[in-house]
Formats: sequence, structure tokens, C-alpha cells
Amino acid sequence: MIALDEIDRGLIRALAEDAQASAGALGRRFGLSQPACWRRIKRLREAGVIAGARLDLDHAALGFGVTVFLGVKLATKGRVSLEDFERAVSAIPEVQTVEHVLGLYDYRLRVVARDIPDFERVLRRRIMTLPGVGNVEANVLLSEERRPGPV
Repeated sequence: MIALDEIDRGLIRALAEDAQASAGALGRRFGLSQPACWRRIKRLREAGVIAGARLDLDHAALGFGVTVFLGVKLATKGRVSLEDFERAVSAIPEVQTVEHVLGLYDYRLRVVARDIPDFERVLRRRIMTLPGVGNVEANVLLSEERRPGPV
């Protein structure tokens, strides 16, 4: 873990808001030269503090009007490895995230679909046929409030 000063924290907040901000613009904002700002960002990346940049897509604008969170409980943990399930579920394009969790379910999935009948097709033909799937609980996303930025 590297020590972070106020400028580092400010850079992280600024990049969380706009990952494409230039080192020159960020340097002007935080009183640094462009090369000094670039070196700080590079140091944060090399230390793993900044793991990458992400593209946020508007699923509805792309025709995916339904988002469903699935809790998946594996039925046969001994016979089917977690890696087999993770590999198979990650190959389904509609599955946006796969989270191995502790609690009532073994996995939490974020699934996008065009509409409810499309989700039903994905559920029946793809997810329920995965190795080891037991119980599944679905929660349809009604709205999403998002607070961008680091912790």
C-alpha cells in the first residue's frame, strides 16, 4: 500500500468523475505541471490504486431495457467446481457481473435483457442449464441511483 496525499486523493476523485481527463488539465486543477501530474497518475496505476478505466454504457439506449439481479445457489458444490460455474456463466453475454458472495446465495449476477420475455429466455436456456445451478432468486431493477467516485 502506498501513502496517498491530498493531491493523490484529489486526482483519484477527479479521474473517477472523468477517466479521460488529461494530465495537463488535472495538473492545472491541482497546481502541478503536466509531467508531474502524469508521474503521479502513473505511480497510482503502477501501485494498483488505479486498476483501469471503465466505459459506462446506457443499457436502455442499446435496447436492453431490463436489468435483473440473480442470486444463485449451487446445488452440487462437491461435484461441480466453482471455477467451472464461473467460467460457464462468464461466457453468457447478457451476464454483466459475476460476484462470488457469502450468505444465502453463492453468486450474485447482474443480467441485462431486452425485455422480460428475453430475460426468461436467457434464464431458461442459459443460466438454468449451467453446471451445478440449484436455487435462483431474481430481483428486477426498478431504478438505480449512483454515486460516482472512490470510496
